[in-house]
Amino acid sequence: MTANDWLQMGLFLGLLLLLAMPLGSYMARVFADTPNRVTRFGGGVERAIYRLCGIRADEDMGWQRYALAMLVFNLVGLLAVYALQRCQAWLPLNPAHLPAVSADSSMNTAISFASNTNWQGYGGESTMSYLTQMLGLAVQNFLSAATGIAVLVAVIRGFVRRSSQGIGNFWVDLTRSTLYVLLPLSLLLALALVSQGVVQNFHPYAEATLVQPTHVAETVKDAAGVTHAHDVVVTTQTLPMGPAASQIAIKQLGTNGGGFFGVNSAHPYENPTPLSDLLEVLSILLIPAALCLTFGRMVGDRRQGWALLATMLAIFVPLLIACTAAEQAGTPLLAHLGVDQHASALQAGGNMEGKETRFGIVGSTIWATATAAASNGSVNAMHDSFTSLGGLVPMWLIQLGEVIFGGVGSGLYGLLAFAVVAVFIAGLMVGRTPEYLGKKIEAHEMKMASIAVLIPCALVVIGTAIAVMAPAGVAGVANPGAHGFSEILYALSSASNNNGSAFAGLSADTPFWNVLLGICMFLARYPLIVAMLAMAGSLAAKRHVPPSAGTLPTHTPLFVVLLACVVIVVGALTFLPALALGPIVESLSGH
Repeated sequence: MTANDWLQMGLFLGLLLLLAMPLGSYMARVFADTPNRVTRFGGGVERAIYRLCGIRADEDMGWQRYALAMLVFNLVGLLAVYALQRCQAWLPLNPAHLPAVSADSSMNTAISFASNTNWQGYGGESTMSYLTQMLGLAVQNFLSAATGIAVLVAVIRGFVRRSSQGIGNFWVDLTRSTLYVLLPLSLLLALALVSQGVVQNFHPYAEATLVQPTHVAETVKDAAGVTHAHDVVVTTQTLPMGPAASQIAIKQLGTNGGGFFGVNSAHPYENPTPLSDLLEVLSILLIPAALCLTFGRMVGDRRQGWALLATMLAIFVPLLIACTAAEQAGTPLLAHLGVDQHASALQAGGNMEGKETRFGIVGSTIWATATAAASNGSVNAMHDSFTSLGGLVPMWLIQLGEVIFGGVGSGLYGLLAFAVVAVFIAGLMVGRTPEYLGKKIEAHEMKMASIAVLIPCALVVIGTAIAVMAPAGVAGVANPGAHGFSEILYALSSASNNNGSAFAGLSADTPFWNVLLGICMFLARYPLIVAMLAMAGSLAAKRHVPPSAGTLPTHTPLFVVLLACVVIVVGALTFLPALALGPIVESLSGH
């Protein structure tokens, strides 16, 4: 690794922590149960929204009612996105005259965006009209992210409240997440991206004359069914346009990840400069990191938030270094061909296949690690072209359960489920009833936490088994052998943990893959949320237990190590056999 690699990684992590601190404090005020300067500032707009929608903002919901409101709201959004795709050919703002999206692809995309996954089986500029992108996908980018934050706030109230039957009001939490957090940050980021050259318009697609015409081979069948090849001279190129900057801003901040264009942030219209690259990758981790500090403030002990953030960094930073080192070291196959892969004054060295020369290797590995850790799913390089061990890093980060930063809200409440498991294990070791933040962890909480931890793992291994046994599953694989298995395993890991990034190389826009991945995305999101809300309701009804000599402190380095070990052990035990069949055997075979 070069000094430039270390400098870029240090700069990224330093800026992230610097920005997360004030944002975490701000969000704690936004979601406080008592009025304050922040909520009073937007109080008029809030009240107007509640009056217009017929919402009783003072209603304190039990966990069942909170979960029902969340499920109904998300179901309506899912159906709206599906209908919009199926009808886009007859709706306005479709200058490219794109036809209706197929039923299975529409179903997959609707679940994907409602569940904050944003898996893309479609090509953005070649499939979705401007109206579908704005009214369907971009709106869901806001609402699915706001849903995750709302659920996290409800879970935090479960730890904070004492002998209470309520965990808050879903509609208020949803409104405040959108109004005070996501909208202002998205507006600022969208303006910054436009200043860097990201497109934001409603122009029809433009035709540009190529400076240097090129030749392509085109095959056609005659009346007898015989295929003929023709040499075609291409002199023009179609340049896609559209309202991209506004959608890209919320796709990064909301850890959604779905690109306006098919190749996501590897497209120069989505990510034109090194500064836009830095802003976008910082935005991926900003809110998830800040929410840890929000948690500390809301539970009345900032050290608790720092302990969770330290746990995330303790796993994230070594994996970031490992991914960068693997890519900077290059590949044995290129070495056998005599390719110079050493960094020098004239080149970055390492494995540049699939990477953007403007951002280099470390720009790609920071993005790949961040997007896999944060349940974001956007890409600025092709993960399929990473080295076998470099590609293992984002895959394993996803398989850890998307709790190392994770999605906005969903990552932290997932890590809290692991924290409950960790204190339960510690309680067994010392022979005491475990406690976390003054609440006793009993059988009900352990059942709910176990459901939350195990659902994504089960979906990955069962889904992968189905895909490798079904002819329709293996038909979409571009590469044979271990690498092809990695493409399947990555796709199921991404969908079953609501990440959304693709390893590439897998033709997933088929009825089989659209249905299988759609089911995984749905089951990975909503049963897990219901389990966490059930745990929050149980905790809120309990009394506070004063700490004693037998209480495990949950703000110390010891607890950070214990929690990190629980997360890693669950991921390692569950997925090591599958990883051995994919990237590990590929690495051992010299690829």
